[in-house]
Amino acid sequence: MKVRTDTGKLTDLRDLIQTTFHTRWTSHRSDSVGLRPVASIVPAFGYSLQSRLAVLISGNVAFRTSPQSNVSTFVSSLAYTQNKQITLPIQSSIWSKSNNYNFVGEIRLYHYPQSTFGLGSNSDIENQAPMSYNYIRFAEVALRHIAGNFYMGGGYMIDYHADITIGPTENGTIPDYLIYKRRSTKTHSTSSGFTLNGQFDDRDSPINPASGFYATYEFRQNLKTLGSTFTWSSLILDVRKYVRFPESSHNVLAFWSYDWLTLAGRPPYLDLPSTLWDASTNAGRGYIQGRFRGAQMVYGETEYRYRITRDGLLGGVVFFNAESFSAEPGTRLQAIQPAIGPGLRIKLNKVSRTNISIDYGFGRQDSHGLFINVGEIF
Repeated sequence: MKVRTDTGKLTDLRDLIQTTFHTRWTSHRSDSVGLRPVASIVPAFGYSLQSRLAVLISGNVAFRTSPQSNVSTFVSSLAYTQNKQITLPIQSSIWSKSNNYNFVGEIRLYHYPQSTFGLGSNSDIENQAPMSYNYIRFAEVALRHIAGNFYMGGGYMIDYHADITIGPTENGTIPDYLIYKRRSTKTHSTSSGFTLNGQFDDRDSPINPASGFYATYEFRQNLKTLGSTFTWSSLILDVRKYVRFPESSHNVLAFWSYDWLTLAGRPPYLDLPSTLWDASTNAGRGYIQGRFRGAQMVYGETEYRYRITRDGLLGGVVFFNAESFSAEPGTRLQAIQPAIGPGLRIKLNKVSRTNISIDYGFGRQDSHGLFINVGEIF
């Protein structure tokens, strides 16, 4: 995965500030990601359906552990929202010097008041019920090189939800959460288990791909003997493809398929597949996080990325996605829920090819909202 080194022709926010204010940076910038970490950090205000107004600091760090290794990354953001949510997700992908190993990690620390809307993609927005909980996730996976760009391995993952409370629905019905947990009085849940993982990745960049293919699978087995509330298993299939279109341009047509399936058992309600609760919290632009939830999730998205300015400072996207959920384990998939929208890209760092992503999505039942990220959505 080599990052293109045509940065001399590109402009980013740093160049724009230097030109506008006639300043010069004292540090030297290479034209590609090397052993020295390249950081992209931006404070911002945002607005989304699940948070309302949010103040956040987002960023990523890219580097190589050796001149021949793939690009390693840390991606994180710290946010405080108008809904009194506090979130700190941290994702890492560290390649060994010889590329024989890839260590993939994730940490989430959340205090999270958030509504739930019931089970299945047929759920009505008037089923909204206010919830609040604290959430901790820790996951670490070690992948070993098998052949070519294919890696396999395994790891451990734990999700812990505590201090769970729920209020009445807007339409006066019993919240699906209370029905699903079947009279349990517990205000917490734990899912703890081992994972088996595989990954194929020949993208030209892990931060902003312009070409290549990416696919992962994660089989997760949670066990009561490891502290889980229930014994259950799941499978996640994540597949992405990037092609230049037209071939001679800098424009990119990107495809994403994300299937999150309960294979056996009964996951805790808050560990069920749900909108915008994938690893990058990006699957489902156009809907509030947690809008749809169920035992099975099938999701697909297409995005067209194009340059607005020739120097790459500004770009745009248009996207379309669709998702379908079942309700309880063992039930069938329900309605397909689509969303569509435009987006703006601002080049934050031309070396790592990091963009500030600003998207506005429109879904059904008058669902719409602003989504801001550092980096591409997928």
